[in-house]
Amino acid sequence: MPECCHWQFFSNALSEASGSLIGNANLITKVYFPRLIVPASSVIVSLVDFGISFLLMLVLFIWFRFVPSWHMIFLPIFTLTAFLASLGTGLYVTALNVKYRDFRYIIPFIVQFGLYVSPVGFSSSRVPEQWRLLYSLNPMVGVIDGFRWCILGEEKIYVPGFILSNLVIVLFCFIGVRYFRKTEKTFADNI
Repeated sequence: MPECCHWQFFSNALSEASGSLIGNANLITKVYFPRLIVPASSVIVSLVDFGISFLLMLVLFIWFRFVPSWHMIFLPIFTLTAFLASLGTGLYVTALNVKYRDFRYIIPFIVQFGLYVSPVGFSSSRVPEQWRLLYSLNPMVGVIDGFRWCILGEEKIYVPGFILSNLVIVLFCFIGVRYFRKTEKTFADNI
């Protein structure tokens, strides 16, 4: 299942970013530098892990003589949207984790729940038509469906849902950066 790569990237990035500031408390309290770098670097490390997984998947494509669709040229766009979804959500969750220390216990449940409400183990076409737009409020729906379309090329992308999913990603990035910047001044005191 090639769509697992993007979900794995998102879940790893969210999990790692959420604890990044707490894990680097000695650095945050002693030296001033742009604190946005710490959670962003966690997301970038997860992106490198995704790249390695993707290369292994390409090796499996060669081994099993699987030729992906020509849509594969659009894969960097969906990888970028996954990165933005991870970064925006990760920044927000990181700031919440510093402010409310017990929030770190909720992160694994959020990731697990997200796995079940994202089209990782099933196709979005199985969602009834009247619920597809609402279902697309999950930002990973557009990313995973796009990744599936790029590799397999079988299903058409549900365009209204894809647009809505990308709008939610942009909104998450805006909210994540804004909340992080707003609470950043109190990080050293809270850590």
